Amino acid sequence: MIESPPPRPADSMTAMYASHHGWLLGWLRRRLGSAADAADLAHDTFLRVLQQARPDIREPRAFLSTVASGILANFYRRRDVEQAFLRSLANLPEAQAPSPETRAIVLETLVEIDRRLGGLPAPVRRAFLLAQVDGMKQSEIALTLGVSLPTVQRYVARALLQCFF
Repeated sequence: MIESPPPRPADSMTAMYASHHGWLLGWLRRRLGSAADAADLAHDTFLRVLQQARPDIREPRAFLSTVASGILANFYRRRDVEQAFLRSLANLPEAQAPSPETRAIVLETLVEIDRRLGGLPAPVRRAFLLAQVDGMKQSEIALTLGVSLPTVQRYVARALLQCFF
């Protein structure tokens, strides 16, 4: 008797896509209210799954919804950053408004900084934002957060390292 070879990862991914893409699309559409955004995020979900190269997924829908939830969170986070950026641009005089290319570069930079700061504990992130965005002195930040000056210095240094590396 000839044994059939184990399924190749590409075959199992094709089968998963064929079996679960429609379900995932509907799951995302219900959360987003937009068929176009749902299609984009379903595509991104399958790309992420393909990059992980996990041949043996026992519960594909649970796995797909977990991956898609992370992608959905990133989507909402990016949208929030973009809306805040656009609100700040609306306050600029038209003569000072950046070009579309500059807007795109700044938005990508803001999204990346937000992503990097998102991995930090809340007090570290807050100390950094108070220093960089609000222009507070470190001694003022220490009072605001109820921590010592050396702690604020460590927080700001940690956030800076997170942003640059």
